[in-house]
Amino acid sequence: MNRTVILIFSYLLVALSVKAQSGGENIYEFLNLGSSARVAALGGDQIALVDVDADYSFYNPAALCADLDQKVALNYVNYISDINYGYASYTKDYKKPGTFSLAIHYVNYGEFTEANEFGEITGSFKASDYALIVSYGRQINENIRVGASIKPIYSSLEKYNSFGLAADLALLYDSSNKLFRASVVARNFGYQIKAYYGSHREDLPNEILVGFSTKLQHAPFRFALTYKHLEEFNLSYESELNKTDDSFSKSSKDNFSDKALKHLILGTEFLPSKNFSIRLGYNFQRRSELKVDEKTSTVGFTWGFGVKVSRFHVNFASAKYHLAGTSNHFSISTRLSDFNF
Repeated sequence: MNRTVILIFSYLLVALSVKAQSGGENIYEFLNLGSSARVAALGGDQIALVDVDADYSFYNPAALCADLDQKVALNYVNYISDINYGYASYTKDYKKPGTFSLAIHYVNYGEFTEANEFGEITGSFKASDYALIVSYGRQINENIRVGASIKPIYSSLEKYNSFGLAADLALLYDSSNKLFRASVVARNFGYQIKAYYGSHREDLPNEILVGFSTKLQHAPFRFALTYKHLEEFNLSYESELNKTDDSFSKSSKDNFSDKALKHLILGTEFLPSKNFSIRLGYNFQRRSELKVDEKTSTVGFTWGFGVKVSRFHVNFASAKYHLAGTSNHFSISTRLSDFNF
């Protein structure tokens, strides 16, 4: 086996031994806010898709390939309340070294009311997060690709700011008939270089993901599955709801199967033609933790579509996070070499 592939496997095995924290306990959580409309429509965080676009290096840098040469992608998400975020990327292929991508990922949290300790309004302030993402992907042999991303991070919350550095590492396998793809990604491993205040540095939202996708040979359907947080089986959280004395009511009351399912994201694509597709997704953890028992609605479900119009690929997705909010994702991509400048 190629020495590079062995090194990749070794890194991922070491990463599995690292204690990672689940959502809400880390800084720079915006690094998990993927903006691709296609991926969002499939439940989010699908890392083993094929026929990907320029924005897919956000999820899996190993998917970067020559087919993406000179492609650009712009993504925008109308998130909850007045929060919005987006992603812009450009990809360039160099035959011998491999394929490179340069992207910027941002989140604008809107405007906040500023008040002193007495509740007196003193003004307003804004908050935002940014990450510059440099990604690289390379073909090792007919079936295996590797990739990596480096992410310088800047975060500004009122008068406080922070700098950090994160990295992703990915390994991807394609079957010889190109109908099956599998991948493993270690992402957001890094360090907070400058803390928001003093010298108190915090952990980044690192995790290990494994994903699969397969297309039926004689039917226009593709199925995708991702298993998140491979490094931590129990994603239960502590809640002060129904707190008695010093004990907490926990989601850890879930049985073994419930805990296992919280890691899963399922997605399906219907591909009636090369220029049009319909997508559906289901996120188990999102539904389990954000649904309201009295009215579960479609929390955890996602849907969307993609269409090619002239030289442009346009994608839309709608993701139901909670009864109180649905996010809408918009993506557009094209290849610069298709235009005569």
